[in-house]
Amino acid sequence: MAQEANPLPVVDKTEELPAIPAPPPETGRFRVLRGSRRRTKFGRWWLILAAVVLVVGGFFLWRYLASYESTDDAQVDVHLYPVSPRVGGYVIKVNVGDNQWVEKGTELVEIDPRDYQVAVDKANADLANAEASARSLGIVVPITSVNTSSQLRSAESDVANAQAGILAAQEQRRAARAQLEQALANDVKAQDDLVRYKLLVDKREVSAQTYDQALAVAKASTASVTGGRANVAAAEQAVQQAGSRLIQAEASVQYAQTGPQQVASSRARALSAAADVQQKRAALEQANLNLGYTRIVAPVSGEVNKTVVTGMNVQPGQQLLTVVPLDEVWITANFKETQLKHMRPGQRVDITADTNGRTYKGHVDSIGGATGPLFSVLPPENATGNYVKIVQRIPVKIVLEPGENRDHQLRPGMNVNPKVYLR
Repeated sequence: MAQEANPLPVVDKTEELPAIPAPPPETGRFRVLRGSRRRTKFGRWWLILAAVVLVVGGFFLWRYLASYESTDDAQVDVHLYPVSPRVGGYVIKVNVGDNQWVEKGTELVEIDPRDYQVAVDKANADLANAEASARSLGIVVPITSVNTSSQLRSAESDVANAQAGILAAQEQRRAARAQLEQALANDVKAQDDLVRYKLLVDKREVSAQTYDQALAVAKASTASVTGGRANVAAAEQAVQQAGSRLIQAEASVQYAQTGPQQVASSRARALSAAADVQQKRAALEQANLNLGYTRIVAPVSGEVNKTVVTGMNVQPGQQLLTVVPLDEVWITANFKETQLKHMRPGQRVDITADTNGRTYKGHVDSIGGATGPLFSVLPPENATGNYVKIVQRIPVKIVLEPGENRDHQLRPGMNVNPKVYLR
């Protein structure tokens, strides 16, 4: 059986520890020091919190300020449309007044059209005359072709007939000459016989009747010689006439052989007449255009600034009015070159107008290709010994969003303050 352990004696330690003296009661000085330390501790925390707030606020302020670029060197811009006549004349009517809004195609000024109407009538008459001439020459071409073909065939036939006539005349001439030679021979024989019979009659060896017969034969042979000579002369003349007819027929052949050239000439005249028709038609078209140009219309919609009045004599190209298309305005902002580092086309822009304080929406359309001074008449020359670096400005085109200027309060030349958001 296990023995029970003797219990340890309990010692009262409270009796052995020395008594701790109670702290003396706090005086007013100690309370002030403790409160001062507490306020110092809270003030330090407030300073830390304020510093954190300033840092965070400064960071966000820096982020906000770095998120956009702005400038006050910006104006409203637009393309002005000068209106000038394309023909000269006397102004009989002006249909618009200063600063009046007009739509595209509205008739603005009317020039006296009577002179141009006369020109149109004359051009119509010239065109009708030219068309009639062209039709006439167009008909002549086939007629010339047919006539030259028939003339060639007829001339060739005449040549053949003339050649046959020459042959016949030559044959007739040979026959006449043969007959003349025979008549001459007969005449010689008859004259010889007459001489012999004369001697015989004188000797009374032949009768007078025989002599008379010989005389009649001699006379007849003489007449035959004369007739033969006449026949020969006639045959010679017939040969010459046949030769002349042959020469004439050959000339006709040569002329008829120029038929293609005659047809070509007729065709060329017809083409010239057709070209003249085109010229007269163009002149008529120009006359109609000039007549239409007497009514001057607005090239775009916008407000009108006019210098023309009724009764003026105007010349082509003389500026009469200017149309300001207020629906097509944009902003030209001249930013410093140091502001363009992050600027890109398409970035959002808020434009504040000085005239009414209103803010318009837009976006960057494009950045100019050079600084503004380079577009001036006398660009600056920096190659000098006294060069001073000056921050340059580059024009930036800002386009308004559709419908932003529907009330047309933005006018060209107004000052605005654009703010381009880079982020």
